[in-house]
Amino acid sequence: MIGLYIIAVASLVAINGAILGSFMMLRRMSMMCDAIVHAVLPGLVIAYLFTATRGSFAMVLGAIASGVLATMVIEWVHAKFRVSADAAIGLTFTTLFSLGIILIAKFAGRVNLDQDCVLFGELAYVPLDLWITESGRNMGPRSLWSVGALTVVVFAFVRVGARQLVSSTFDPDFARHQGVSVRLWHYLLMFMVSLFTIASFNAAGAVMVMGFFILPSATAYLLVRSIRALILLACFVGVLSVCVGFLFAQWNNVSIAGSIIFVNGIVFALAAWFHQARRPTRVLENT
Repeated sequence: MIGLYIIAVASLVAINGAILGSFMMLRRMSMMCDAIVHAVLPGLVIAYLFTATRGSFAMVLGAIASGVLATMVIEWVHAKFRVSADAAIGLTFTTLFSLGIILIAKFAGRVNLDQDCVLFGELAYVPLDLWITESGRNMGPRSLWSVGALTVVVFAFVRVGARQLVSSTFDPDFARHQGVSVRLWHYLLMFMVSLFTIASFNAAGAVMVMGFFILPSATAYLLVRSIRALILLACFVGVLSVCVGFLFAQWNNVSIAGSIIFVNGIVFALAAWFHQARRPTRVLENT
């Protein structure tokens, strides 16, 4: 049962990351996910200092505020100082993440956060963090409920905003002509990425969250040609990597999160090889 809890939580994280990551990749903004994943840390720490609990709504607000702020700072630096987008992303997320690490180190006695846990998470502890009601009823792992609720929100977001997301992703000018607020949907997507990050951060850590943003969607992108197939295959790749990675970690007594992302990387390498192999070979003729 413990293993099933771990696989269930990691699979939900993988599905959410695959869905949101697919849209971010199609917008050529995958590294923006990296920035948001790292940028939420200061918001988490500051909110914890004020509330003294990791389960507070204030931490969610702090993380979302940090993520949206990072997005705005990146866009401002890119536009104001004509710095390349990747440089603006690197500048912003390293600065904010470093600030978060400094705050953890400075207030280590008051902040119940660990630097290694922030980076790698610890899925093995998911079954131990239980939600016990006031009546004493055991509802199961907290992470399962929080990530499960997020999954419902992500599905609803994509279901309601599918047309707006697709049109603003592939042809922003056409979307504006159709009355779609491209800027609004851009920030709504950033909001969802931030929400996903905070819901998954405690159990999965930055490395796993970032991996699920990029690897499943990048793998699927090599193999399919429609956005529906892209999202479905990305979700399948993510869940498959979770199951195989969990077994690999159990057999070798190593990090579960690290094993899952490692397996996902291997799946991507196989997909890249298959993609390259099925491309028509160009025959060069001597003239």
